[in-house]
Amino acid sequence: MKVELEKSFPMPGPAEVAWEFLQSIESVAGCMPGAKITERLDGGRFKGTMTVKIGPATMSFRGDVEVRDVDPTARSLALLAKGTDSTGTSGASMDLKARIESVGDASCNLIGASEVSMSGKAAAFGGRMMNSVAEQIMQQFAANFAAQVSALSARRAAVLAPSPDVPGDAAAVLPPIVPPVASELNGLALAWAVFKDWLRSLFAKKAA
Repeated sequence: MKVELEKSFPMPGPAEVAWEFLQSIESVAGCMPGAKITERLDGGRFKGTMTVKIGPATMSFRGDVEVRDVDPTARSLALLAKGTDSTGTSGASMDLKARIESVGDASCNLIGASEVSMSGKAAAFGGRMMNSVAEQIMQQFAANFAAQVSALSARRAAVLAPSPDVPGDAAAVLPPIVPPVASELNGLALAWAVFKDWLRSLFAKKAA
């Protein structure tokens, strides 16, 4: 089963700052609900895990992530992730293309297009459920990403325009931006999204 999703999210910072953050795979993974990079390999490859909790059910995937087609001029890159769950009964892969689009001097958009494939027990959730899962993951990821871009932009501004009370070498002592520890997917928000989808389909049937 495949699910395709394309989204654009406004970011509170200039394109060059968002692009710098996007290239840090460990930091970006820290913005993804339930995701964690566990090992850096050669050639733009990583090992990682992702845990999704929906009510009482928890699915944990372990696999590989590969960074492809990094284009600094277009501020774009592609990621290919593959993994299996801890029981070996489900598999998942994601082909993601992301880019940063400049809007102005102090804002930009994060644009992502992904194709997620599920097999085994995970595919039994069905297309509607998987679309809701993907939507919730992207919304939480974008909120975390935006918070980090905002913090990094503020740090840059403090370095470039120090006040008289700040020493000239303040950049050396300013704390680094620490990515958030990604929590599990918000199961309550997911349940609400699925419920709304069910209501829309119900009224659509009555209208027909």
